[in-house]
Amino acid sequence: MKLKTALCQLPVKEDKQENLNQAALMLKAAAAGGAHMAVLPEMFNCPYDIHSFRDYAEIIPSGETTNLLADLARTHGLFLVGGSIPELDGELIYNTSVIFNPKGEIIATHRKAHLFDINVKNGIEFTESKVLSPGNTATVFETPWGKFGVEICYDIRFPELTRKMAKDGASVVIVPAAFNMTTGPAHWELLFRSRALDNQVFMLGTSPARNPQASYVAYGHSLAVNPWGQVLAQLDEKPGILIVDLDLTQIEEVRESLPILKQRRDDLY
Repeated sequence: MKLKTALCQLPVKEDKQENLNQAALMLKAAAAGGAHMAVLPEMFNCPYDIHSFRDYAEIIPSGETTNLLADLARTHGLFLVGGSIPELDGELIYNTSVIFNPKGEIIATHRKAHLFDINVKNGIEFTESKVLSPGNTATVFETPWGKFGVEICYDIRFPELTRKMAKDGASVVIVPAAFNMTTGPAHWELLFRSRALDNQVFMLGTSPARNPQASYVAYGHSLAVNPWGQVLAQLDEKPGILIVDLDLTQIEEVRESLPILKQRRDDLY
């Protein structure tokens, strides 16, 4: 069983409408390329900047961005992982991904559980918790190809979350993410390959394209990794659509070759 998926590495600007228009164009191109599923980047409708999140935040599911994505999923017949956007819920703001089926119906949402609070010496400082609140769920949803999981960016650094999704039946884990020019070159590919190898799942990462003039410069390099830990395909830093065929029969092949999930000693940890 094969799944053709499109990772849409779009450029994120200060103009929300321009970002939404670019997402619409990429999703149209993804569908024209035969994709069954498409993925947008983290915070694709606004600059990745803690000073922007409240101004761009929308109520889900009634906001402009969610309504547009529902229409695009329905129009193009796509399973759509809508990257993430700042979600307004009362006074709280979350970094939230909304997932749609080809009818444009919301089938899952994921609020980023691990907030990006870091201070790398001679690198980067960023504190999402000054503005955002954390989610508290591991998100798995049903598709015709099996169960898929979603996590957002910094979530990937916590292996227990991906393991829980794998234990809950996820064969593909999708990660809208915006690594930066400090952590990206050092850890981006390494983390995706590690989580794929640990859990014998496909890992998909979709980043914004790199904008050197932005306050936060994304690494780019959207990629797909198979359950053997091999990078199937990867973009560079520029805008683009990565269309890749996932052969889901590889899941069982790898798990039969190395039955680590069956041999796992949950009693030890």
